Amino acid sequence: MRKRLAFVLAAAGLLAGSVTAGAHANTRGPAPAPASTKEGTVTAAQLLAKVQSCSQISSGKYRTDEETSATVPVCGANGAVFWKADMDIDCDGQVTSRCNGDTDPWFQDDTAFHQSDGKPLVADTLPYVVVPSPSSTWDYRQAGIKGGGVVAVIYNNKVQYAVVGDTGPTAIIGEASYATANALGIDPDPETGGAESGVTYILFKDSSVSPIENHDKAVSVGDGLAKQFVQNN
Repeated sequence: MRKRLAFVLAAAGLLAGSVTAGAHANTRGPAPAPASTKEGTVTAAQLLAKVQSCSQISSGKYRTDEETSATVPVCGANGAVFWKADMDIDCDGQVTSRCNGDTDPWFQDDTAFHQSDGKPLVADTLPYVVVPSPSSTWDYRQAGIKGGGVVAVIYNNKVQYAVVGDTGPTAIIGEASYATANALGIDPDPETGGAESGVTYILFKDSSVSPIENHDKAVSVGDGLAKQFVQNN
C-alpha cells in the first residue's frame, strides 16, 4: 500500500542525511520472523468486544489514504483511545536492508521518537504505530498519548503489542511499522503491502515503555493494560 506521499514530500528536506536510492540492497523477502510469537494473554475477541461502539473524542474524522473521504473518528474509552482503519506500512527510521531508499520510494531516515541511544527507531524489527500529527482535529498529547506509549494492534484475530513510534499526516490515520505488519501476517512491503481495512488500534493512556525499543517490555506492560481495559470497559 502506498504511503502518504503528500506528507512525505512535505517532510522532505526537513530531515537531515536523507538516504540516496541505490545505496542499499533492495531486499523484499522473506520478511524477518516476528520478535515475539506470543503477545500476551488477552485475546483479540476480548479486546474487540470493548470497542464495538465509539464515543468520538476527535473534533472531526480522518481519511485512511490521501484519496479517500474522512470516515475514521478517534474514540475514547476508559483508559484508552482507539480507532479502526487500514494499515499502511511505515519503513522510516534507521537504514536496513528492508527499509531504505531502494525498497521504499518515500523513505525518511528518521522517526518522531528515538531509541534510548538517540538513534531513530528500526521499523523492520520494532513494532510501532504512527499517530496523526497534532491538529485541530485531534491532539494525541492531550489524550494522554505519548512517544513510547503502548498500543494493542488487532487484525485477523491476532493481537500485537507495539509502541507509539512516529507521527504522520494531520488528516490521515492508519499506519504502523514493517515489524507490526509482519507480526500480524500483513504484507510488510512499504510500497505494495499493507491492509485495506480491518485493523483496530487501541492506545493506552499515560503508558510508556522505557527503553522504547524493548519490545518484550511492551508486551508485558501491554498485557497488563489490556487486562485492565477489558475489566474496566
